[in-house]
Amino acid sequence: MPLHYVRVKTQLDNFSPVIRPTGNLVVIGDATWGVADAAVEVATPDQALKTFSADLKAPSVLTKALTTAMRQTPGPRRIWGIRQGTVAASLTAAEGLNVQFVVLANTSLSVPGDSDPKKVQVAAIRSLVTHVNSVSLRGDGNERMGVAMLEKGLADPKVVNGDLVSDRMVYVAHQSDDDAAAAVAATIAGYPPHTSMILKPVSITNTSFTATQIDALNGEEVEDSPKPLVGGAGVVWLTSPALLPGSGTYLGEGYNANPTGQIKFIDVQRTIDDITFKLKARLIGSIGNLRISRSGLRALIVTLESELNPLVAAGVLEGFRLNIPVLNLLDADPATLTDTQIRAVKDAHENRVAQVLVSVEYAGAMHRININLKFN
Repeated sequence: MPLHYVRVKTQLDNFSPVIRPTGNLVVIGDATWGVADAAVEVATPDQALKTFSADLKAPSVLTKALTTAMRQTPGPRRIWGIRQGTVAASLTAAEGLNVQFVVLANTSLSVPGDSDPKKVQVAAIRSLVTHVNSVSLRGDGNERMGVAMLEKGLADPKVVNGDLVSDRMVYVAHQSDDDAAAAVAATIAGYPPHTSMILKPVSITNTSFTATQIDALNGEEVEDSPKPLVGGAGVVWLTSPALLPGSGTYLGEGYNANPTGQIKFIDVQRTIDDITFKLKARLIGSIGNLRISRSGLRALIVTLESELNPLVAAGVLEGFRLNIPVLNLLDADPATLTDTQIRAVKDAHENRVAQVLVSVEYAGAMHRININLKFN
């Protein structure tokens, strides 16, 4: 072995951030086979039939919903089914799953009257709303959305009110005998988070609403104004536009169930969840390693840029801005700092906390085109 005065053994130890799926789905529903309130992953319609149906010639409600979900192209990456014992217990079983969409099979929202089944279904959907809101607050990849359907033929968005309103819910108006909620949830799950859901195909047999019904579902739109008003009443609908070739069924819009909120569209909520998780997963490797110094905080900026720049290149973001206030103070001439600024630097070192401000500009998809065609 030759003589080496200095020996260096290199070792590559790159940090690989956790990857969060964006299109996993769980469907909860009545079944005639299987353990109640226990999640089972299924990959094919035949497996769903054998797992949740006692009679293979008589598919259960849950089997039918799972089969409808699996029929979508593109569709979810992974699908779980839960045989419903009680809604509460089944939703509890779904809490630990790595899913982004939750559906209650064959459960529709309607105007409760004297019919007890309708009241029970509305109560179940309320439980779903509570579930997606509360679990999403845990963060760190637990964010999810619920999808529910209105009663077949119902074209009244006013049924979505009170505690049913949430930007983490999607309500579907339809005229189908299939499980529209399962179909739409699977359709959304099949696309990247930043994809707008307007006019995306849904593999489901459906009769279109009339123009009057769609106007009621969509809400008022004003075209002739300096700032055109786009509708949105918290409900999406299935439609078959005459301008699209063939006779397929499509999502008429991409609204979530909070039309007056800042997050009005499904893709916005999904993109926020996705980017938030990506930044957390990338930055966790910096905890305990990077120092609150000029070099350490600049390395932190590079880490953030490595996650955000690809989103700009892909057209998801128009741009972004990063600001670390304590880095601005560290870069300044110490003699020019005020007592408050000096204290801010000291606090950052003592408490080992550095505030990072990230501002991103999301490039939303086009949903309306207004053309003024003038003939002379």
